[in-house]
Amino acid sequence: MNQAISSWNPLRELEDFQKRILGAFQPASLQRGTGSGQQASQAMSQWLPLVDITEDPEGYHITAELPEVNKDDVKITLENKVITITGERRIEKEQGDKKYHRIERSYGCFSRSFALPDDADAAQVDAQFRDGLLRIKVAKSEAAKPKQIEVKVN
Repeated sequence: MNQAISSWNPLRELEDFQKRILGAFQPASLQRGTGSGQQASQAMSQWLPLVDITEDPEGYHITAELPEVNKDDVKITLENKVITITGERRIEKEQGDKKYHRIERSYGCFSRSFALPDDADAAQVDAQFRDGLLRIKVAKSEAAKPKQIEVKVN
């Protein structure tokens, strides 16, 4: 009896499990290719926009890359010192004689949440969206800003 022995890799099993779970939540139209009866599977990964978070003396700045996302498809919420950015990058629909053979860019809904420090002022939040970049500024509270104290000499 000739049997091959292979080593068990728990990480590979976790990756396979993750792919199956994520695939279960994709619309059927995105899971299969279309055209000439072909049912080829297309891998659609979960898309999360890249984010930079910086701080200066005035406040905290969050910059998110949202290419090909409409302003109307983005929502920002702030609750209990957690700022959440949600939205959707929509896939183009096939039109006329245009058929997709490969889709490698990721599409779909996304959500990113970030806890703000205690010195952030939730009442002073500003958001701007231009050229595929979402810029959010959260001001620091006045009590948190450094104060200069005059030293008196007697």
